[in-house]
Amino acid sequence: MNDADIARVGELLGRIPQGQFEIVVRTKSGDPVVLRNAPFLDDGTPMPTRYWLLGEHETVIVGRLEASGGVNQAEADIGPTALIETHERYAAERDAAIDPAHTGPRPFGGVGGTRIGVKCLHAHFGWWLAVGNDPVGQWVADKLDVSRDDYVVTENSAVINKRSRPVFTSPVAAIDIGTNSTNLLIVDPQGNEIVREVNVTRLGKGVAASGRLEDSAIAATVQQLEIYASLLKQHNVETFRVTATEACRRASNANTFLDQAEATLGKRPEIISGEAEGKLAFSGALSKLDPHDGTTIVIDIGGGSTEIMIGTGNSLQHVSSFPVGAVVLTETELHRDPPRPEELTNAIGLVTDFMDDLVREFPQVLNATRVVGVAGTIVTIAAIELGIARFDPVALHDMTLTREAAEDVFRTLATESLIDRKSNPGLPPERADVIVGGCCALVGIMRRLRIPSVTVSVHNLLDGVVQHILDPQ
Repeated sequence: MNDADIARVGELLGRIPQGQFEIVVRTKSGDPVVLRNAPFLDDGTPMPTRYWLLGEHETVIVGRLEASGGVNQAEADIGPTALIETHERYAAERDAAIDPAHTGPRPFGGVGGTRIGVKCLHAHFGWWLAVGNDPVGQWVADKLDVSRDDYVVTENSAVINKRSRPVFTSPVAAIDIGTNSTNLLIVDPQGNEIVREVNVTRLGKGVAASGRLEDSAIAATVQQLEIYASLLKQHNVETFRVTATEACRRASNANTFLDQAEATLGKRPEIISGEAEGKLAFSGALSKLDPHDGTTIVIDIGGGSTEIMIGTGNSLQHVSSFPVGAVVLTETELHRDPPRPEELTNAIGLVTDFMDDLVREFPQVLNATRVVGVAGTIVTIAAIELGIARFDPVALHDMTLTREAAEDVFRTLATESLIDRKSNPGLPPERADVIVGGCCALVGIMRRLRIPSVTVSVHNLLDGVVQHILDPQ
């Protein structure tokens, strides 16, 4: 499929599709007739229609058949049992293209988005042209005296799912709503950064103990989302994805927050699994680092959870997610100011226990030739080590943070009071109350996995999300 094909599809539809697609049926002269769509649009919205009829002539003649009562007549002629089986086959093929790890909303229904009867002759006829196994599509073909031999059908089209990179004419964006911070990334259609915002909103405050999101935390996060909504509008962003992680995974009242977030953004945040979070973080973390042939570990210490990803080169092999992060460890283990030695020991021990589980499950983790660290805790520890008062992505990205340096930062911060801690260059005041918990996580991981140093990446889950939007393959 080339640029001329994409332009022609846009002409026939009146728009460029906002999801993966490929042309699976053409006229003998090469004009597009049927598209096969991915199960989701590029922003994660479910797409129930797998096959889309867009042929210039075909849409007209099928429309005339529908207008003459064809929907009701086809339903009567085919019968309910055959129709239910048809919808089930259609849904099964579409669902087979969905990542087994997907946990968000999914496409619903069969042909035309329904499970019973006939809703749309166009959808049935498009599927029949592409695959041939649709009794309603066959009924339409008989009425119109059309043969599949009149068209060029992609060989084995039922199993082809890839297409060229989507076409965007305006910026795309990602919003990630974490336990500690709510973050935004806007990039242009070529992937160049336009806006990156990181703001502490502490949505997950107290959730580890109560299992609920506090009203004040919801309000603070929604207020930040209102600012992000204005930025999306300002930069003419049409396609964006909103993810929510550990705080919403834990909270029994997450829907209360999601309802308010949806009203603010016009899109409901998707609560992603720890595994999905890890995949996106892995992709984002490595997106601006040089290729590496050996085994790579990516460590993502968040507010509510920590993900550890293991891969070869840039190919992900394993994701582990643990329900401990900077906020959770602070709230559950560190009760004094400054923390007592036994509290620090307990926090590190909790992390070490999870690392023992990881080593038993995936012993290759001990053989990594490169370790990459992402997200707020690790980037902040690196900034403190460098003593930089302002966030400097050039200085921080690809920096080597040794275990000795991490331990030194940990010892300094853990023995200071909160007031004194806030005076450290490189430590944003709003992170000062949870950074020791984050240090416990990093130190525990580096000690147990015998990691001598970490390569810092300032690119993270947000970068993985926009990368997937721009190039879903």
